[in-house]
Amino acid sequence: MARLLIVDDNEQILQILSRYAQAQGHRAILARTGPQALEAFTAQEPDLVLLDVMLPGMDGFEVCRAIRARSLTPVIMITARSDDEDRILGLDTGADDYVVKPFSPGEVMARVRAVLRRVPPAAQPDVFRSGALEIDLQTFAVRVAGAPVSLTRRAAEILWTLARRPHQVFTREMLLDLLWGSEYMGDVRAVDSQIKRMRSALAGIPGRDFEIRTVWGVGYQFETIQ
Repeated sequence: MARLLIVDDNEQILQILSRYAQAQGHRAILARTGPQALEAFTAQEPDLVLLDVMLPGMDGFEVCRAIRARSLTPVIMITARSDDEDRILGLDTGADDYVVKPFSPGEVMARVRAVLRRVPPAAQPDVFRSGALEIDLQTFAVRVAGAPVSLTRRAAEILWTLARRPHQVFTREMLLDLLWGSEYMGDVRAVDSQIKRMRSALAGIPGRDFEIRTVWGVGYQFETIQ
């Protein structure tokens, strides 16, 4: 069961999403304005936020920025506008996914499940360790041999995904599905870009005992250095 903060000023949408969330075993926390959303976020510490863009008090983009300033809790934004510009702004603001109205509540719940699958379960240890590598599973902060490594959350998620299954080869499509979600329609080279940044950040760190290898024509794998 996850705690879902659902934020929308349309009471009908709020109640429909609440019923669907509860039917799937989640706890629904409701807010109708931007300020109410931030107050509920602070008080309830939800596992995921369903966030409408057009809200009284402050819009969803502002709310998402405020959440991102303090937390990496997943955010799915909801809007009545299908413009690419709005979608890009939402994702750049820090949203993990984007749903356009009108939508199927079942589709929204599927996106919730997909995003929650990318978040390490609470039952896991707070820190993932593999040799010299440490990844904080709450913040996705990365350390190698005790030294902090500056990575984006997405790059850290890729590193964690590869490191927890060493030697397994992950295709770009597998990584996109696991971390971006099956609905992602962008360029598969987004994975290559994140891997490139990751390798650059890891290069030359003393005590590093692993590498991210390219399996040409297939994908990437985590391998220890002998």
